[in-house]
Amino acid sequence: MLDGPQTLSVSIWRGTGTTGAFQGFEVPRQGSQTVLDVVSWIQQNLDPTLTYRYACRVGMCGSCAMMVNGVPRWTCRTHVNKVDQGGALTIGPLRNLPVIKDLAADMDPFFEKWVKAEGLFHPARTRHEEVARVDPASEARRTADRAIECINCSVCYAACDTVAGNPDYLGPAALNRAWSVVNDERDAGRAEVLAAVSVSGGCHNCHSQGSCTRHCPNELSPLDSIAGLKRETARSFWRKGR
Repeated sequence: MLDGPQTLSVSIWRGTGTTGAFQGFEVPRQGSQTVLDVVSWIQQNLDPTLTYRYACRVGMCGSCAMMVNGVPRWTCRTHVNKVDQGGALTIGPLRNLPVIKDLAADMDPFFEKWVKAEGLFHPARTRHEEVARVDPASEARRTADRAIECINCSVCYAACDTVAGNPDYLGPAALNRAWSVVNDERDAGRAEVLAAVSVSGGCHNCHSQGSCTRHCPNELSPLDSIAGLKRETARSFWRKGR
């Protein structure tokens, strides 16, 4: 038996680019129903033109992230009975990203900032040399590991008010990745990474509000990573000034 309303009043963003509006749907309420189940039911039973993105459905890939009642979430892991407001749901595309169509956001700006932050591995050895050995108990390895489980779902990016107010800001995911690279003992581009995150729009633009950490589905702390980058970029600056 279900407690409360037996149907859900669902408002879903429909449109492309900056043009669109919310459209209402009535959806049967079911036990253990997720928000992704709701979106899929609408697409399969009411409107086959509804556009959205998902892949694994089991909380691994992060591609089903959307705004649910104003909060960025993985919809496959978000149960309706924990987020509906009196039998009502409002579902939209991720904030701070362009909209391709309906619930599908354009991820290109998000990944472009990953590149700008130098969030890629800079090898110190060639493929012809022995593989570098890293002590799993080392402090640098433990620090890198704490940030490395990011799967680029962009929930933190959508949650970030600094991104909303400053389109040039690299964002928490890109900076979190940069922190992993800075602490990777095998990486040969530490100076390049610190330079990349020190520019306008870099780590020092973070206001430390913590929305990224609060909403991360993998319970990572981009806020801690950004604080680490702030410390290391400051140290690098003072070393150069000597």
